[in-house]
Amino acid sequence: MDIGRLDLNLLVTLDTLLAERNVSRAAERLHLSQPAISTRLTRLRELLGDPLLLPAPRGMIPTQRALELQTPLHAALESVRQVVASTSPFDPATASATVTLAASDYVQYAVLLPLALALSQEAPGLAIAWRTLDHAALAAQMARGEVDLALTMPEMAPDALRMRRLYHEHYVAIARAGHPEVSDPLDLDTFCALEHVIVSPQGGGFRGPVDDALAAVGRRRRVALSAPGFLVVPEIVARSELLALVPSRVAAGRDEQLQRLAPPLIVPGFDMALLWHERTTTHPLQRWLRQRLEGLVQAHGSAQQETSVGQESAG
Repeated sequence: MDIGRLDLNLLVTLDTLLAERNVSRAAERLHLSQPAISTRLTRLRELLGDPLLLPAPRGMIPTQRALELQTPLHAALESVRQVVASTSPFDPATASATVTLAASDYVQYAVLLPLALALSQEAPGLAIAWRTLDHAALAAQMARGEVDLALTMPEMAPDALRMRRLYHEHYVAIARAGHPEVSDPLDLDTFCALEHVIVSPQGGGFRGPVDDALAAVGRRRRVALSAPGFLVVPEIVARSELLALVPSRVAAGRDEQLQRLAPPLIVPGFDMALLWHERTTTHPLQRWLRQRLEGLVQAHGSAQQETSVGQESAG
């Protein structure tokens, strides 16, 4: 094969097609028309002597040859990007790129929403995509460049990824503003007497760590509603007589709708960490984005009189 006929634009197109496996999404990501992407794919097939991507009911399926090329090609292009980027200072105001972040609904609301609002002013050329966090697939998604940053609990982090601990979260009890049976401080008798809404990510669960803590002191509560995520819970509580325990950041900024109270028993909190792939550690945009995210989290923590934990690992 004459490598002189294989220009960088073709390789970037192939890398994007292998990541997206869809012509329209690849065209959107590269700011090109679909016919232009199709023309480049035709040239790639001719030069490499392989179909590379085959039509499928949903998108395209890579051939074995394409799968063999995907990882080394992405790594090579990332090296080129780093070499070019290292020769010029990074300016978020003029940066143009797509960044994908994976997180739960709670983190999307508590962390990614403030980040997106900040970036709309500081880096208007960035396109931000949120994805639901898939722990089982995360390491592979990051290796393929499908996810740039992810947020999860440290104990859930794949060993292959870099990690920075961002903050410690604690739980608060919430009730609607003006609830006739709830006052501060919230006592255990009232807590157990009222009905609760609980979060069950897999759906249908009516028991959680709070119930174990209650059982340890010989008490129990009645869970009347099971929800699949945290974001809907404050709205449910604000419109009902139900109580709930939620991460403090979910209830922040809702003082007109909700009472926020200390739980009447010890409920352990959790740490939240930022994850990324080794290949993006020194990338100027990725490094700036991690630092900006940490800055926002720390600012929120200072306002809430909380302390951010941990620092970025080397690099």
